[in-house]
Amino acid sequence: MKKIKISLTAIALLISMGLYAQDWQPAGDRIKTRWAETVTPDNVWKEYPRPQMVRPEWKSLNGLWEYAVTLNNAVKPEAWEKNILVPFALETPLSGVGRRIESNEVIWYKKSFELAPEANERQLLNFEGVDYKCMVWVNGELAGSHIGGNLPFSFDVTDLVKPGENEIKLRVIDGTDDFDLYQLRGKQKRDNGGIWYTPSSGIWAPVWIESVPETYIKSVKLLADMYGELKAEATIGGLQQKAQLQVSVFDNDELVAQKKGLCTDVLLSVKNAKLWSPSSPKLYDLKIELLDEDGKVLDVVTSYAGFRTVGKACDAEGNWRFTLNGKEIFHYGPLDQGWWPESFLLPPSDEAIVWEMDFLKKAGFNMIRKHKKAEIRRYYYHADRMGFVIWQDQTSGGSGGREWPKWKRLHMESEDYAPKRPDQWHREDALDADWPDWAHELYKNELKTMIDVLYNHPSVVVWTTFNERWGQHRSMEVGNWVKAYDPSRLLNIASGGNFFEVGDIADQHEYPHPNYPLDVDLYNDYIKAVGEFGGHGWAEKDHIWDTSKRNWGYGGMPKTKEEYIERYTVSCRILGELRKKGISGGVYTQTTDVEGELNGLITYDRAVMKISPEELYEIHKKAGLLD
Repeated sequence: MKKIKISLTAIALLISMGLYAQDWQPAGDRIKTRWAETVTPDNVWKEYPRPQMVRPEWKSLNGLWEYAVTLNNAVKPEAWEKNILVPFALETPLSGVGRRIESNEVIWYKKSFELAPEANERQLLNFEGVDYKCMVWVNGELAGSHIGGNLPFSFDVTDLVKPGENEIKLRVIDGTDDFDLYQLRGKQKRDNGGIWYTPSSGIWAPVWIESVPETYIKSVKLLADMYGELKAEATIGGLQQKAQLQVSVFDNDELVAQKKGLCTDVLLSVKNAKLWSPSSPKLYDLKIELLDEDGKVLDVVTSYAGFRTVGKACDAEGNWRFTLNGKEIFHYGPLDQGWWPESFLLPPSDEAIVWEMDFLKKAGFNMIRKHKKAEIRRYYYHADRMGFVIWQDQTSGGSGGREWPKWKRLHMESEDYAPKRPDQWHREDALDADWPDWAHELYKNELKTMIDVLYNHPSVVVWTTFNERWGQHRSMEVGNWVKAYDPSRLLNIASGGNFFEVGDIADQHEYPHPNYPLDVDLYNDYIKAVGEFGGHGWAEKDHIWDTSKRNWGYGGMPKTKEEYIERYTVSCRILGELRKKGISGGVYTQTTDVEGELNGLITYDRAVMKISPEELYEIHKKAGLLD
């Protein structure tokens, strides 16, 4: 018999791999994407999480953590489970757990990690997303707490960490749609089904720690316009000593502009700037330096900018149109839920984002409506570099649905309209719900954070504050605040209604085929858009999330694939005709199937393109939807 020699290193590796196989594997047996098959505790989400402000000294904390689920009155877990794969939410297959929490339960997390902090440095612990309310301890000391499940946050843990081994613990509460919480949750619901999806609790996005100087750039705000003007301002953290900001702009490694000034106001100009657009998504590299009074560099980050101006203009027939860089642009793209069968809110990998956007790009879409959720920051980076305009929804929420007013769709403004259902709007009904002050403040805090986090991305061109009256309240106050806070973008006060005379867009939803009440004069001073239409369903065998539940599409399911494609073609043709009559944008529902919704252009597992991107491109071209 032939002898086989194995080194001790190889044996250790095999043992390690065996332990991983025992400690973690995807939960459940439902469909998954091809990227889920390649996820391991060693390779999970290793990309730098914040492309708009990059530093070299950072450490990913993704991977295997310990976890526990206890009643909410427990001071600490009696025992810990091994293991959950962070950054995937507890309920997801890729977490390795795949269980839900009850209203009276909380999730605990624990991880040890090595750190070698240097003198004269600060350590920032960053979370890209934790749903919903959490407390964080480092080495047994409270680092901080956070409310809001949709956006990134961080803590300065300099005084809590030490050389060698350190420990992080989290306690997370997620009530989802429990009554009286007014929690912003988007499409999550405990009783998921129909248009509602499985909850996604706890850590659901990357966790990382970075080293920064004692005085450092905490955040950067950038605005680059079509005239080549770039305005930069920075918020300083740490010792807060007097400092200046120096901004350098590079085009393919060539320095094209540089300016130094106050941190609150650096204005520089790029001659003959190449403008950003979906057809030519040009990005300039930035080097942003924080200087002391003697010109010594205190901190440096790298970033990028796309020079573009978002606007609107009246055409010869008196219709308001979207503009980009002073030119009319028709916005056409999919409603994008941003859900994945194995990982829910978080894509399984960076490559998965790129693949999906590449499909949409080849199909001729120039816009994406990001529906009821904010993505991780790398998503918007890819939209910036690949060339999409983004309609960004605020995450909706409330108190289990009781806080919603009745729905007044745009066509209900017609004098001859009579409600078809008793639950639809009557003229005496209020268009806004009555939210308590504390709940409104939570809503406003998350809205402001979303705008701040996404402000620098040239792809984001529209803020949508409400959708179909979901959690709609104090609309005029909210709308006027957004327009004042970010005048560089357009505002869609309520996609699909309830419409208020604030902002820039009057948005109708119509299924299955698009339509718009063009005869209503109230909307003549606004950009007219069909913010949702289509939803044509088609079931691909062996690519359905749950065959035991109702799986559906708008207008009923077609009998053949040819009928499905014809329905889509007809919808595009109608939208093309509406464009000629004054409609400036359309949103097709939707990019992919999601759980029981089979109305995607791609199956939920991203394995089958129901219509090829090449065929979609030709349909869009013939319908007159491409610029």
